Amino acid sequence: MKLLIVLENVVMDGTKRAATVLGNTLHDQQVDVSFYSLEDVDPYYTLKAPLTVAARPAAGNVLNFHGADPYVHYADQIEDLITYLEQSDFDTVILTAGLLSSFAPLIKKRLPKVKLIAWMHNNYQTYLNQYYVSMQDEFKQGLRAADTVIALTDSDWQNYRKLNSNTVKIYNPLTLKPQHRADLNSHVIAFTGRIAIQHKGIDFLLEAAQYLPTDWKIAIAGEGVSEDMECFSKLIAKFAVADKIIYRGALKDQQLQDHYESASIFVSTSRWEGMPLVMGEAMAFGLPVVAMENTGSLEYLQDNSYGVVTKPQDVADFVSVLRRFMHSRFLRRYYAERSLERISHFAPETIAKQWIQVLSQANQSVQELV
Repeated sequence: MKLLIVLENVVMDGTKRAATVLGNTLHDQQVDVSFYSLEDVDPYYTLKAPLTVAARPAAGNVLNFHGADPYVHYADQIEDLITYLEQSDFDTVILTAGLLSSFAPLIKKRLPKVKLIAWMHNNYQTYLNQYYVSMQDEFKQGLRAADTVIALTDSDWQNYRKLNSNTVKIYNPLTLKPQHRADLNSHVIAFTGRIAIQHKGIDFLLEAAQYLPTDWKIAIAGEGVSEDMECFSKLIAKFAVADKIIYRGALKDQQLQDHYESASIFVSTSRWEGMPLVMGEAMAFGLPVVAMENTGSLEYLQDNSYGVVTKPQDVADFVSVLRRFMHSRFLRRYYAERSLERISHFAPETIAKQWIQVLSQANQSVQELV
């Protein structure tokens, strides 16, 4: 079995992090894995498998492409990818997210025997009506042309299977192995995510910070583009919460470990999510979770069994629940144990076994065609 995982780039981003962890785990389990990038940028994450860059790389300053006319914009890179596949002997190709999945019909036309897996990292409505609204037709065509679609949540499984009946739900693997448990006596609330104001609900988070007790603070790990960082600063000033915020910037490795270990609650205020990796990271440290409702938080927390979901985009409800956690160490301890129970479902080895089953089925289909 030879597997190629195709990425737009290997920069700091949840999609790229999940893909590299999966690829590395499959490599450890003796799957012949390779990575392929459309852009020529230094990988942010460690790769255990070889990385090939498109012969004519795309511009290296795009986090994720959300524009129109992808077949025109990426004509050279599509041709380079197909040529690379023609010259190689990969059985299966994983196309991560919407842009790359839109390439599926063009790949299938030239290489009908190669099995294509479209890996969806965000929820259906967000991809269809926000991120890929300008290339909606190509996105849908890609999903239909793929041999398999991978979705992250029950909600997305129901939606993506409308376009491809061979849709399978597999969680993203846990991306950080904790060294120690979180300090549940700390008066620090952890938030991890890009400073993407609308997506991550940074405005909600900073509005809520006004209502923290004097001895509590929110520690934020993440960074954003210049426009969002400027807005971030303005919102801190607007809500007068500079004394409530510990801004740590983008973290990884030991600094990220310390970020989770030094907190006693993890919060998420996103307007939408697929299945946020950072929530899984926090739960692995035994952090209790308070999260605004979206399809990702609902999947993780399962009807408040493993954390508490608050009303979507409702700061008052979020603050009300958060106060209960701040005032009750018992509540924090209870949901800390629930977090640890839940995260066992996301062990990389467990997730890799589910992927290997999908890949084996795909590989069997390839052999039948030969």
